[in-house]
Amino acid sequence: MSEARAAAAAAAVELVGPGMTIGLGSGRAVWKVVELLAARGEPVRCAVASVRTQELAREAGFSLVELDGTVELDLALDGADEVDPSLALIKGGGGALLREKIVISAARRFVVVAEASKKVARLGEGFRLPVEVAQFGWRDTRRRLAELLPDAEQRLREDDEAYLTDEGHFILDCALPAVPDLAALAAAIKQVPGVMEHGLFIGLAERALLGREDGTVEVLEAG
Repeated sequence: MSEARAAAAAAAVELVGPGMTIGLGSGRAVWKVVELLAARGEPVRCAVASVRTQELAREAGFSLVELDGTVELDLALDGADEVDPSLALIKGGGGALLREKIVISAARRFVVVAEASKKVARLGEGFRLPVEVAQFGWRDTRRRLAELLPDAEQRLREDDEAYLTDEGHFILDCALPAVPDLAALAAAIKQVPGVMEHGLFIGLAERALLGREDGTVEVLEAG
């Protein structure tokens, strides 16, 4: 998917104008954006959503800004694990969903940067929904979640130890049922005690730049 990722990232970089303060999420498409922005040789001010993105941004010489309540980002760029035709997303495969949603919420505009293979007819077709939960009582949180998401598995690292987010939380990867109202499901999940955030990003993206292997980019616009 390298050509597709590069095509999407190149299209995203064109949206970054002089003097902008941007938000950068996480994942390989965003890291390609960092690489291309660095190659332009222009100053970049950004807020970042993961430790790895922060490391790459520092290496590139970007100025990092803190979301301290006084900063409004001009544009947030982030990837997605699945994108449906209405620009609803599943995010969180890389574990940064809570921070990513915070960064996106601090921006005037949010554009998805991803490969065309991430486009699906229905969310949950090929990717499980990540739900970030507090470590305390997490099994009881999973029990309560079962009314909404009956198939939830704790994410583990390669050594079979619990996966921890940058905020020190666990992730439950859940089968996403076919429901008529994803927004209602998202709101219900968020109300479960112990849930810190979930990977449904609905009504947030204005556009998706989906790179293809031939170097072209499919653009989806919010209706």
